[in-house]
Amino acid sequence: MRLVVFNGSPRVGGNTDLLVASVLKGIDRHLHRVDLFRLNEMNIRPCQNCGGCTDTGVCVLKDQMQQVYPALRKADRVILASPIYFSGLSAQTKTMIDRCQPLWCEKYIHNMPLHGSVHRKGLLVLVGGMKKQVGADCAGATATAFFRSVSVEEHKTLAYLGIDAKGAILSHPTALNDVHEAAKQLMTH
Repeated sequence: MRLVVFNGSPRVGGNTDLLVASVLKGIDRHLHRVDLFRLNEMNIRPCQNCGGCTDTGVCVLKDQMQQVYPALRKADRVILASPIYFSGLSAQTKTMIDRCQPLWCEKYIHNMPLHGSVHRKGLLVLVGGMKKQVGADCAGATATAFFRSVSVEEHKTLAYLGIDAKGAILSHPTALNDVHEAAKQLMTH
């Protein structure tokens, strides 16, 4: 199976980064191909809403999204991990999602499913300092739209709230094990 993992955190060694590391420990790399994208380290320009992809399904901007598109096309499983900022996904995550507009056009305008008939699944991992569920709900709504647009028909969400300081996720009683097990399950079902 092919897996794409998006790490949307700008903070190396931060909570999202630690959760992604635990996710990756749950994946047998001898059995599965893993494409990991650390979005903060990539040169991805924001969508310009130019309409260029509407007719062609191809983005006119040429940057490191050119690595993301083929990985998404071939993926059987997709994992999206992001900190929650102001009740939303990180800017790095949202920028990548917005640049998936060509894939949306392919699917919904040109009636060309992204990945044929394979039933694709996903995992959403969120962590943030806000204690109210609304932060995870808002971030999750955007992630759900992304997943559906790239033909991930079902996904599980793991959200850890009230976790703010760098590395604080290490004190959570179950988080690292939760994401580890969820990744293993994602790859076996």
